[in-house]
Amino acid sequence: MARALYLHGAGDVRMGPAPALSNRPDGVLLDIAAVGLCGSDLHYYKDGGIGAATIAEPFVPGHEFAGRIVDDRPELGLQAGALVAVDPNEACGTCPWCHQGYPNLCPNVRFIGAPPVHGAMTERLVVPRSQIVTVPSTFTPCQVVMLEPLGVAIHAVDLAKPRLLERVALLGCGPIGLLILEVLKVAGAGEVIAIEPQAHRRAAATAAGAAAVGADPAIVHDLTAGEGCPLVIEATNSPLGFRDAVRVARIGGRVVLVGIPDGDTYNLPAAEARRRGLKVKFARRMGEVYPRAIDLVRSGKVDVVSMVTAEVDLDDGPALFRRHAANEPGLIKSLLYPNDKDNKGD
Repeated sequence: MARALYLHGAGDVRMGPAPALSNRPDGVLLDIAAVGLCGSDLHYYKDGGIGAATIAEPFVPGHEFAGRIVDDRPELGLQAGALVAVDPNEACGTCPWCHQGYPNLCPNVRFIGAPPVHGAMTERLVVPRSQIVTVPSTFTPCQVVMLEPLGVAIHAVDLAKPRLLERVALLGCGPIGLLILEVLKVAGAGEVIAIEPQAHRRAAATAAGAAAVGADPAIVHDLTAGEGCPLVIEATNSPLGFRDAVRVARIGGRVVLVGIPDGDTYNLPAAEARRRGLKVKFARRMGEVYPRAIDLVRSGKVDVVSMVTAEVDLDDGPALFRRHAANEPGLIKSLLYPNDKDNKGD
């Protein structure tokens, strides 16, 4: 019997029988080759929801995934067995935000792997034909999975608009933070000062090109003589992330908030942000960025593989959630292989 990983509520993750497959007429059946464990998946596990998106009944998470086409799909130019990516964001296409080019902000979205829509932590899944993304035949399942978080990083840097050789403070060096760091370097940013409490993630930031790393925001004040950075990008899960981003920003600077805080609440002294006259933007998922993500991986300008620190079978998924929630040292990005982990590189 096919299996799936279910989140039942805060702190409650279990294996169970796979849900029934959708029979939607525009659906494409995929064998799931690999799926990433995302920070938002962890928020569902730790908090039981993200804002209004709460777990009302058990659901299968997983929105970063690679799949293999089960049947020939000539209308897509794809044969059975072809490896594809999937854009999990099925926007309505009719609301004002979709018409204005912001499908990531669509209030009517159906998002694969966000309750109540089942995701890819299962063996097979039917996805909308319009969400299939063709990838180079040389890509591995790992690379394909990482296109979605890379897309989030691209969108964040698009919002940030780094200026040539501009110094940037980056808070948080988890998978999204590390990908933002790599994209910043491609975009022509100057020195990136990375702040991250976990030592192994600081080491990863140094390897990815950070000019300096520190365990707390004090390093920015030390390196800038107290002035702060003109651009700050926050990619943490901390309720203090917004506060810390403000405190390392220069007067008149820009702040982009990418992370989702635990408990869905920020703690921010208002005067510090107001007196700096900061411009603040919030990032939400991504726009139409898959072509650029594919080009960055294909060209080798961005390395999406080195940050993958754990690859496990689907049955090991519940333990993996608990390991990440406990901030186990050494973990950065983890992938699950619902069908055959031994073929992860194929």
